[in-house]
Amino acid sequence: MAKQLNVALIGNPNTGKTSVFNQLTGLNQQVGNYPGITVEKKEGLSKLSRNVKAHILDLPGTYSLNASSLDENVVIELLLNKNDKDYPDVAVVVSDVENLKRNLLLFTQIKDLEIPTILVINMADRMKRKGISLDIPLLEKELKTKIVLVSARKRTGIDELKEHIINYRHISTEPCLNASRMDPEYFDRLQSTFPNQSLYKLWLVITQDVNFGNVNRNSAPLREDFVTKDASTLKRMQQKETILRYQFINNVLKKGMTVDVNAAKGLRAQMDRVLTHKVWGYVIFFAILLLIFQAIYDWSSYPMDFIDATFAKLSEVTRTAMPPGPFTDLIAEGIIPGLGGIVIFIPQIAFLFLFISILEESGYMSRVVFLMDRTMRRFGLSGKSVVPLVSGTACAIPAVMASRNIEDWKERLITILVVPFTTCSARLPVYLIIIALVIPDESFMGFNLQGLTLMLLYLLGFGMAIGSAWILHKLLKIKSKSYFVIEMPNYKLPLLKNVGINVVEKTKAFVLGAGKIILAISIILWVLASYGPGDNFSNAREIVETKYSETYLPEEEIDELVASYKLQHSYIGNIGKAIEPAVAPLGYDWKIGIAIVSSFAAREVFVGTLATIYSVGSDEEETIKSRMASETNHILGGPLFTFASGVSLLLFYAFAMQCMSTLAIVKRETNTWKWPVLQLVSMTVIAYVAALLAFQILK
Repeated sequence: MAKQLNVALIGNPNTGKTSVFNQLTGLNQQVGNYPGITVEKKEGLSKLSRNVKAHILDLPGTYSLNASSLDENVVIELLLNKNDKDYPDVAVVVSDVENLKRNLLLFTQIKDLEIPTILVINMADRMKRKGISLDIPLLEKELKTKIVLVSARKRTGIDELKEHIINYRHISTEPCLNASRMDPEYFDRLQSTFPNQSLYKLWLVITQDVNFGNVNRNSAPLREDFVTKDASTLKRMQQKETILRYQFINNVLKKGMTVDVNAAKGLRAQMDRVLTHKVWGYVIFFAILLLIFQAIYDWSSYPMDFIDATFAKLSEVTRTAMPPGPFTDLIAEGIIPGLGGIVIFIPQIAFLFLFISILEESGYMSRVVFLMDRTMRRFGLSGKSVVPLVSGTACAIPAVMASRNIEDWKERLITILVVPFTTCSARLPVYLIIIALVIPDESFMGFNLQGLTLMLLYLLGFGMAIGSAWILHKLLKIKSKSYFVIEMPNYKLPLLKNVGINVVEKTKAFVLGAGKIILAISIILWVLASYGPGDNFSNAREIVETKYSETYLPEEEIDELVASYKLQHSYIGNIGKAIEPAVAPLGYDWKIGIAIVSSFAAREVFVGTLATIYSVGSDEEETIKSRMASETNHILGGPLFTFASGVSLLLFYAFAMQCMSTLAIVKRETNTWKWPVLQLVSMTVIAYVAALLAFQILK
């Protein structure tokens, strides 16, 4: 049986940690909820040799072990808790060759924890261009570790890194320097009080909000002699520690690193001046968004049409190939159309993640965060709020969690409350199908109208989030004192492997996550739509044939009328008719009402619900879109999906919460039901009023 090691990937933000992670694990990754700046808990398996596997944990980016936010606490708590199942056998600290001095601060701290630690110097392919040369043997001797030069772009160094991980027991666990020199008397007392404990781990227990082993912060010696040092004294000691470490690092780099100051530079500064300009920066960002949404529509139209037709054909083949009966009907009318309502949107969702990944990989997204800070400050947010708001275009759940890197509680709370207004990928299926039905597929000044509409919906969601933040900033009486610091990474060409893995993982997570919900709801909806109470349902054929006995109708049309009559008098039909008075003023019928209610589980269920409802009893080889386009409004007459009802529906989904998972995560992050209930009620009211006004004005 192969041995498995625990490996923790640690490093400052923007050091290329994700690239190293992808090189080690490939597609053998799992993404789950994890409190961190990278939002997800990223872990994967790497086969180091025939007999050794590694469980790789990509920890949140952190500048040091002096935590200033919740996500940085995650790193410290893992490194201090040997009982944690993910406690590392070996730590791999990833550094950037251009910021080695700053990155080594974290490295020296982790070395003090007496964990075997490997130093990876990433982006080694930039050394020659930047005029950097390193004396690796000397650096290894001074830092008491093994060093690996890695270039994820040129795929060099990964095999050497794997070898060092396998042989981690040969790596020295001796600290680089004696940090206790900052206050020898204090640390002597600490060591004498706890003679069997690691001195630096004790120091972290005292200065951070964490626990270590059997040492409790509230134990008598800690409480009386050490913890009760006032906060300012502890802060000064931390500053002394940082100074000591940088003195050591400077001495090491003087001997082991040389930099040619005449090496080519200046392009980055020139690009920054344009991309973060107070006017041109916004213009360029807007233009990039416009191009992205145009591409999403134009590039994905062909695969979407193919998928739509394929699922319609699959339902028809299933119905003819399998013996007649409820099970065949369930598959052909419930499961296949329900899943088809999600699979059809894979191309557009994949393209959205593709563009977001490229913007992040290139270093441009950090410029957007910096640029938007000027705007955010006016509305009670910080530039760091842009990260959750942009993350919200994928999913509101990790976006809410991403707010943990905002230090100020008021700014963080406001960000959490407004993030659901941003257009997430779950809204995308709703937008796309409605836009395709009510917005002409035509061009205006060279731009596709459907693409423009989609971009306007994204901007509307973002604008609503900003406006709501301003209102909350005025209403919430919470003291606030914050600062904004962000690192500008170097510009670089996106790595195709990183982009590809990100697109595959994010799209897979969306499809599998939505698929489970949709499969369950499709089965429930099919049952509710295929059975009903009373004689109206059981005698539907006799009632319809009696009604049209004096009119000649083809057998196919009679079958359609029977199916429609049964659907109206089914369980789901009765439920829909009960809620129809509430949704009729918005331009909707009972079928849309059912779809809205069921989509509270997840917004994307809306399309799957309609696909299931419209497929029940249908024997025609039609696509979802064509069935929806042929629906009539039995209250007002004419097509159900008109420009007025379409805009109404788009606005409803732009503003409504419609996601119980998001409510659950908001409750967890705020530790109270007060804020999620406020979100649900206020967003539903805003959505209903906006949809009502839109339909009544436009009809």
